[in-house]
Amino acid sequence: MNRWDRLDDIISRVEKILIVFLLSLMIAVAFSQIILRNFFATGFSWGDVLVRYLVLWVAFIGAALATKEGKHINIEVFSRWVSAKGRIYLNAASHLCSLIICGLLTFAALKFIQLEAQMGSTTFFRLPLWLPELIIPITFGVMTLRFTLRCVKACAHNLFPDLDSGKNDTL
Repeated sequence: MNRWDRLDDIISRVEKILIVFLLSLMIAVAFSQIILRNFFATGFSWGDVLVRYLVLWVAFIGAALATKEGKHINIEVFSRWVSAKGRIYLNAASHLCSLIICGLLTFAALKFIQLEAQMGSTTFFRLPLWLPELIIPITFGVMTLRFTLRCVKACAHNLFPDLDSGKNDTL
Protein backbone atom coordinates (compact mmCIF):
# COMPACT_ATOMS: atom_id res chain seq x y z
CA MET A 1 0.00 0.00 0.00
CA ASN A 2 1.51 3.32 -1.02
CA ARG A 3 1.41 6.62 0.86
CA TRP A 4 -1.61 7.96 -0.99
CA ASP A 5 -3.61 4.80 -0.21
CA ARG A 6 -2.72 5.11 3.48
CA LEU A 7 -3.63 8.80 3.48
CA ASP A 8 -6.88 8.01 1.65
CA ASP A 9 -7.69 5.37 4.28
CA ILE A 10 -7.07 7.89 7.07
CA ILE A 11 -9.27 10.46 5.30
CA SER A 12 -11.99 7.83 4.89
CA ARG A 13 -11.85 6.92 8.61
CA VAL A 14 -12.20 10.61 9.50
CA GLU A 15 -15.13 10.88 7.06
CA LYS A 16 -16.87 7.90 8.65
CA ILE A 17 -16.39 9.31 12.16
CA LEU A 18 -17.65 12.72 11.01
CA ILE A 19 -20.72 11.20 9.37
CA VAL A 20 -21.64 9.27 12.51
CA PHE A 21 -21.09 12.31 14.74
CA LEU A 22 -22.87 14.80 12.47
CA LEU A 23 -25.79 12.47 11.77
CA SER A 24 -26.21 11.86 15.50
CA LEU A 25 -26.08 15.60 16.18
CA MET A 26 -28.58 16.24 13.40
CA ILE A 27 -31.02 13.68 14.80
CA ALA A 28 -30.58 15.02 18.35
CA VAL A 29 -31.20 18.64 17.32
CA ALA A 30 -34.18 17.75 15.11
CA PHE A 31 -35.70 15.55 17.84
CA SER A 32 -35.14 18.30 20.42
CA GLN A 33 -36.86 20.80 18.15
CA ILE A 34 -39.87 18.51 17.80
CA ILE A 35 -40.14 17.94 21.55
CA LEU A 36 -39.64 21.62 22.39
CA ARG A 37 -42.19 22.80 19.83
CA ASN A 38 -44.88 20.23 20.58
CA PHE A 39 -44.66 20.15 24.37
CA PHE A 40 -43.22 23.53 25.37
CA ALA A 41 -44.21 25.83 22.48
CA THR A 42 -40.60 26.91 22.04
CA GLY A 43 -37.47 25.75 20.28
CA PHE A 44 -33.93 26.70 19.40
CA SER A 45 -33.87 29.68 17.05
CA TRP A 46 -30.78 28.23 15.40
CA GLY A 47 -31.94 24.59 15.33
CA ASP A 48 -33.47 24.45 11.86
CA VAL A 49 -30.55 26.26 10.25
CA LEU A 50 -28.06 23.97 11.98
CA VAL A 51 -29.96 20.88 10.80
CA ARG A 52 -29.89 22.22 7.22
CA TYR A 53 -26.12 22.66 7.35
CA LEU A 54 -25.69 19.25 8.98
CA VAL A 55 -27.64 17.69 6.11
CA LEU A 56 -25.30 19.48 3.68
CA TRP A 57 -22.22 18.21 5.53
CA VAL A 58 -23.47 14.62 5.79
CA ALA A 59 -24.44 14.58 2.10
CA PHE A 60 -21.13 15.94 0.84
CA ILE A 61 -19.01 13.80 3.14
CA GLY A 62 -21.11 10.81 2.07
CA ALA A 63 -20.45 11.65 -1.59
CA ALA A 64 -16.70 11.80 -0.93
CA LEU A 65 -16.89 8.48 0.89
CA ALA A 66 -18.87 6.95 -1.97
CA THR A 67 -16.05 8.02 -4.28
CA LYS A 68 -13.54 6.24 -2.04
CA GLU A 69 -15.58 3.05 -2.09
CA GLY A 70 -16.31 3.24 -5.83
CA LYS A 71 -20.06 3.50 -5.25
CA HIS A 72 -20.82 6.63 -7.23
CA ILE A 73 -23.37 6.47 -10.01
CA ASN A 74 -21.77 4.90 -13.06
CA ILE A 75 -23.21 4.63 -16.55
CA GLU A 76 -22.29 1.25 -17.98
CA VAL A 77 -24.09 1.29 -21.31
CA PHE A 78 -21.00 0.70 -23.43
CA SER A 79 -19.24 -1.72 -21.08
CA ARG A 80 -21.65 -4.50 -22.05
CA TRP A 81 -20.54 -4.34 -25.68
CA VAL A 82 -16.78 -4.14 -25.27
CA SER A 83 -14.13 -6.65 -24.30
CA ALA A 84 -12.48 -6.83 -20.88
CA LYS A 85 -9.58 -4.75 -22.21
CA GLY A 86 -12.05 -2.21 -23.61
CA ARG A 87 -13.75 -2.00 -20.20
CA ILE A 88 -10.43 -1.01 -18.66
CA TYR A 89 -10.12 1.86 -21.14
CA LEU A 90 -13.74 2.90 -20.57
CA ASN A 91 -13.10 2.81 -16.83
CA ALA A 92 -10.05 5.05 -17.23
CA ALA A 93 -12.06 7.45 -19.43
CA SER A 94 -14.87 7.49 -16.87
CA HIS A 95 -12.41 8.36 -14.10
CA LEU A 96 -10.90 11.08 -16.27
CA CYS A 97 -14.32 12.63 -16.95
CA SER A 98 -15.21 12.45 -13.24
CA LEU A 99 -11.85 14.00 -12.38
CA ILE A 100 -12.46 16.91 -14.76
CA ILE A 101 -16.02 17.49 -13.54
CA CYS A 102 -15.05 17.34 -9.86
CA GLY A 103 -12.09 19.62 -10.52
CA LEU A 104 -14.35 22.18 -12.18
CA LEU A 105 -16.86 21.90 -9.34
CA THR A 106 -14.05 22.39 -6.80
CA PHE A 107 -13.03 25.57 -8.61
CA ALA A 108 -16.65 26.79 -8.79
CA ALA A 109 -17.20 26.01 -5.11
CA LEU A 110 -14.07 27.97 -4.16
CA LYS A 111 -15.37 30.95 -6.17
CA PHE A 112 -18.74 30.58 -4.41
CA ILE A 113 -17.06 30.60 -0.98
CA GLN A 114 -15.01 33.64 -1.99
CA LEU A 115 -18.18 35.52 -2.99
CA GLU A 116 -19.93 34.50 0.24
CA ALA A 117 -16.96 35.76 2.26
CA GLN A 118 -17.01 39.08 0.41
CA MET A 119 -20.71 39.54 1.13
CA GLY A 120 -20.05 39.20 4.86
CA SER A 121 -23.35 37.47 5.70
CA THR A 122 -23.67 35.52 8.93
CA THR A 123 -25.70 32.56 10.09
CA PHE A 124 -26.51 31.16 13.53
CA PHE A 125 -24.29 32.35 16.42
CA ARG A 126 -23.00 35.11 14.07
CA LEU A 127 -20.90 32.55 12.29
CA PRO A 128 -19.77 33.74 8.83
CA LEU A 129 -22.05 32.14 6.26
CA TRP A 130 -19.16 30.85 4.16
CA LEU A 131 -17.73 28.79 7.04
CA PRO A 132 -20.35 26.00 7.14
CA GLU A 133 -20.32 26.01 3.32
CA LEU A 134 -16.59 25.19 3.22
CA ILE A 135 -17.52 21.52 3.10
CA ILE A 136 -18.46 21.93 -0.56
CA PRO A 137 -15.00 22.76 -1.99
CA ILE A 138 -13.29 20.49 0.53
CA THR A 139 -15.26 17.39 -0.46
CA PHE A 140 -15.12 18.18 -4.18
CA GLY A 141 -11.36 18.55 -3.75
CA VAL A 142 -11.15 15.15 -2.02
CA MET A 143 -13.26 13.59 -4.78
CA THR A 144 -11.00 15.19 -7.40
CA LEU A 145 -7.96 13.67 -5.72
CA ARG A 146 -9.61 10.27 -5.50
CA PHE A 147 -10.65 10.30 -9.16
CA THR A 148 -7.14 11.45 -10.07
CA LEU A 149 -5.67 8.48 -8.22
CA ARG A 150 -8.10 6.10 -9.90
CA CYS A 151 -7.36 7.59 -13.31
CA VAL A 152 -3.59 7.30 -12.76
CA LYS A 153 -3.98 3.71 -11.54
CA ALA A 154 -6.16 2.80 -14.53
CA CYS A 155 -3.69 4.38 -16.97
CA ALA A 156 -0.77 2.65 -15.24
CA HIS A 157 -2.66 -0.64 -15.47
CA ASN A 158 -3.15 -0.06 -19.20
CA LEU A 159 0.46 0.91 -19.81
CA PHE A 160 2.11 -1.55 -17.40
CA PRO A 161 -0.23 -4.53 -16.96
CA ASP A 162 2.55 -6.60 -15.37
CA LEU A 163 2.66 -4.27 -12.35
CA ASP A 164 -0.65 -5.57 -11.01
CA SER A 165 0.22 -9.21 -11.39
CA GLY A 166 3.52 -8.90 -9.51
CA LYS A 167 5.49 -10.30 -12.46
CA ASN A 168 7.59 -7.19 -12.86
CA ASP A 169 8.76 -5.85 -9.49
CA THR A 170 11.47 -3.64 -10.96
CA LEU A 171 9.10 -0.85 -12.08
